[in-house]
Amino acid sequence: MGGSDTYLQALEGRLLAQRRVLARLLAHGTASEWQDATDWLADRQILHDGQEDPGAVPAEGMAQELAMAAEFRELAELARRYRGQG
Repeated sequence: MGGSDTYLQALEGRLLAQRRVLARLLAHGTASEWQDATDWLADRQILHDGQEDPGAVPAEGMAQELAMAAEFRELAELARRYRGQG
């Protein structure tokens, strides 16, 4: 395994740890905080690229936006599980 593989695995581990911390924080909020957070996350899971079917045809240079939308989905799902709703 090369140095870049080790670096990427370490980076992924750190990101997963941060996702778990954030999801637990979200899951333990009040009902109002929970609703606000899940609404905010839901809005960011969809690319708003002006197409009739947003995100249907990924444009060049959209990798970061697609990755962010996927991360918001992952975070929301994990928070739901921690809250006992998923």
